[in-house]
Amino acid sequence: MKLQTKYFGEIDYEAGEVITFPAGMFGFDEEHGFLLLPFDGSGGNLLCLQSTATPALAFVVMDPFSLLPDYAPVLRKAELQQFGVEEVGELGFYVLCAVKHPVSASTVNLRCPIVIHPQTREARQVIMEVYDMRHPLEEFGHREEAASC
Repeated sequence: MKLQTKYFGEIDYEAGEVITFPAGMFGFDEEHGFLLLPFDGSGGNLLCLQSTATPALAFVVMDPFSLLPDYAPVLRKAELQQFGVEEVGELGFYVLCAVKHPVSASTVNLRCPIVIHPQTREARQVIMEVYDMRHPLEEFGHREEAASC
């Protein structure tokens, strides 16, 4: 299938690559299908979460562990059950990056990560009270991935 994207122009993708958000994302309840596309040169730590229904809708996401190695997401038992897993380590996590100019003013949302089950490709956005919504990238030091955001 073909898809016009916000950052990559027209791409080809397979139905099996789509990540499904059964309940949508916060503020985007009607958006259910997304592709996770890595930005060149990011080592897979900086990605685009591209809507399959709305070409102009794409989020910049990052691997939170590349920024904060001791990032410790905790899900409630009911959230784990929704994914059909017993442990957090069975899931993938990404955090939204609010890109600003200059880039050093950009922030990441560690409080509401995107959680993806790698086998089923089902995703949900969850809330973790321990973290804040706006962590400036500069607080993580001068990592190459952060500079690219």
